[in-house]
Amino acid sequence: MFDRIDRLMRSLAAFLAILGGLVLVIVILTTVTSVAGRALLWVGLGPIRGDFELVELGTGFAVFSFLPWVQINRQHASVEILTMHMGDSANRLIDLIADLLMLAIAVLLTWKHWDGTLDKFAYGETTFIIQYPIWWAYASGLVGAFGFVLISFWCVILSARALLTGRSQMHGETVH
Repeated sequence: MFDRIDRLMRSLAAFLAILGGLVLVIVILTTVTSVAGRALLWVGLGPIRGDFELVELGTGFAVFSFLPWVQINRQHASVEILTMHMGDSANRLIDLIADLLMLAIAVLLTWKHWDGTLDKFAYGETTFIIQYPIWWAYASGLVGAFGFVLISFWCVILSARALLTGRSQMHGETVH
C-alpha cells in the first residue's frame, strides 16, 4: 500500500512538472511568434495581442507546477557543509525538520494564493488587453500549489518513516 501511494505521489509530481513544462514551451513559442511578428510589421504581420498577459499566465502556472517535482526529489537548495559530517540519524532528523518547514511554507503559500484568487474573483478584475478575468491566472497556479501541499505532506511522511525505521530515503527514490 505504501509503495502504491509513493508511486502515485511521484506520478502526480511528474505529471504536474510535465504539464508545467508544456505550458512553458507554449509561452516560449508565443513570445517567439510575437517578437517575429513585431519584426515583420512591414509584411503585414504583428505581435500577438496581449502576449505579455499570456506569458504572465503561463509562467505563473509553470512555476507552481514545478514545485511538487522539486520537493519530492529533494532538489531544493541545501548547504551540506555541516551535515556531511553528521551521522545518518542526525541527517534524517534534519530532513524531517526541513520537510515540516517546507510543508508549512507550502500551506501558507497555498492559503494566501487561495485568498488572492478569491479576491480577484470577487472584484471581477480583468487584464488590460485580452480582458480575461485575472482570477483565472490565480486559479491556474492553485493547481500546482495544491499539489505542492500534498507532495510536501507526503515528504514529511517519508522523512518520518526514514527516521523511525533508521533507513535513509534516497533522493527521488523509494526505499523498500
